Amino acid sequence: MCFFHRCVFLLLMIFVGPTLAASAEPRTVRIGLLAFLDADVMSSQWEPLLDHLATSLPGYKPVLVQLDHAALRAAVAASSVDFVITNPGSYVALEMEFGISRIATLDTAQAPSPLRAVGSTVIVLAERKDLRSLADLAGKRVMAVGEDAFGGFQLAWREFAQLGMDPFTDFSTLDFVGLPMSKLTQAVSEGRTDAGIVRACMIESLAPQTRSKFRVLSPRFEPDFPCQTSTRLYPDWPIATLRSTPPALAKSVATALLAMPPTPEGMSWTVPADYQSVHELFRELRTGPYSYLQESTLRATVVRYWPAGLVLATLLAAWIIHTVRAEHLVQSRTAELRRALDEREAIERRMLAHQEQIEHLSRLSILGELSGTLAHEINQPLASIGNYAQSLMLRVDNGRLTDAAVREASIEIAGQAERAAGILGRVRSFARKRTALRERRALPELVREAVTLFLGMLSSRPKIEVEEGTTASYVVDVDPLQIQQVVLNLLKNGLDAMQQLPEAERRLVIVLDQVGHVLRVAVRDFGHGLTPEACQQLFEPFFTTKPDGLGLGLSICATIVEAHGGRLSAQAPTEGPGLVITFTLPCHA
Repeated sequence: MCFFHRCVFLLLMIFVGPTLAASAEPRTVRIGLLAFLDADVMSSQWEPLLDHLATSLPGYKPVLVQLDHAALRAAVAASSVDFVITNPGSYVALEMEFGISRIATLDTAQAPSPLRAVGSTVIVLAERKDLRSLADLAGKRVMAVGEDAFGGFQLAWREFAQLGMDPFTDFSTLDFVGLPMSKLTQAVSEGRTDAGIVRACMIESLAPQTRSKFRVLSPRFEPDFPCQTSTRLYPDWPIATLRSTPPALAKSVATALLAMPPTPEGMSWTVPADYQSVHELFRELRTGPYSYLQESTLRATVVRYWPAGLVLATLLAAWIIHTVRAEHLVQSRTAELRRALDEREAIERRMLAHQEQIEHLSRLSILGELSGTLAHEINQPLASIGNYAQSLMLRVDNGRLTDAAVREASIEIAGQAERAAGILGRVRSFARKRTALRERRALPELVREAVTLFLGMLSSRPKIEVEEGTTASYVVDVDPLQIQQVVLNLLKNGLDAMQQLPEAERRLVIVLDQVGHVLRVAVRDFGHGLTPEACQQLFEPFFTTKPDGLGLGLSICATIVEAHGGRLSAQAPTEGPGLVITFTLPCHA
């Protein structure tokens, strides 16, 4: 019997043992990366991401697969990768063709926001006095990376189209030279082309003596963006899942990415950005996923092929048949894309509704924290009303009621009732749920309304100083309730930071100033302050310094400010205790 047991054990080890050992090996997670630089350089740039995922996802082995445009599309079509990291243009094309879905967007230190991070620069020699703007390139020689290069051609193409120029017909030559982009700077420097199209910030990365050779055509003013650009800015690179990616794995990777600390180069990840601006670019140019919008007319075809008119006459019947068939295919494809766009818009509407729900809950949370003092404030006018009513009853009972006494008591009762109604009205207006809207308002007025609402809910009021400077003549295009929510949240956090101080020493200072086309609002408290490390994490979701905090208030405030084209930051004051939290907004004179 013992011999039998030993034989069974030996057979199990031979046949089952290798399977058990293999199951213990980590699962490979393949991440397809659009490569536009040397393989070693790309590996070095993305190595911190692989290290972070390997640490955050035990049991998984992340592997980076560098691919060009064609190979990346083939990998997505064959589902041979689990995730894709690519530029915004490539992402939109793959999203519409294969249904990939972004889970996070790259957030770099040099960009003011993940929504405004990618642009193109058109460069010429600094000595070319005849070239001052993009319009001056008509009839000139131009070089670019490639027709499907997002930052290396398509962004500039849109700006040319806005000027009524067609790069394929209005330049004397349009040459695509491929990567690396150093080919373009070299060609411009050697005079082999009049202008070159490169990605934004490339010129700033050159050595000063080399950079001085070039000049940027039609530079645009982009607030907080550190580089010159000839085009508007677009969202940064996303990371996306395929339809075949397991949902549990996608959720784990998304969580790990959002928790990834910034690398020494300032690279981190944030919530998925809105890529609608990329869709608009492709729709305007009728290229990429919207190339089906191109239409060929018979007249344009005759003009184009006039040298071959005799051949065209022979093939005219075949051409008509082909045109009818192509039109049918275009209509079918248009219907499919329209359904896909309808589904996308429905998803975006649901996302917007969820965002509004989160903001509404955040406002209710602030009111909940202040509910005790709010009840005390309302009790004061109610107590006064009760006292005056009781006094009238006593005068009636004693036979001392006069018209003057009734009038005096009625006036006081009406005043206290109006005071209580004003408090409740401001709270109800702040707490109600409604659709986001934009309107032009004076920023100092919005700040004063938020201060009034804040003080109206407190029994023990801190001293609040508002320094408006010269900002009274400027307006902002905002959702007023959302901006008041931001100011109210900053005031509440400042008051919480000063709970250890005596009531007489609790003070908040609000400073409004204007720099260029940007308005800044700085809220300072005089509490215990924060460490530099805590300031860096202050606006991350679920990070909090309060024992009972959720860590969502400032994260929601940052999302609101960035959606308005601004930025939220925190820093220690130049002197004295406390913390200064500043947000910016584009302004209009």
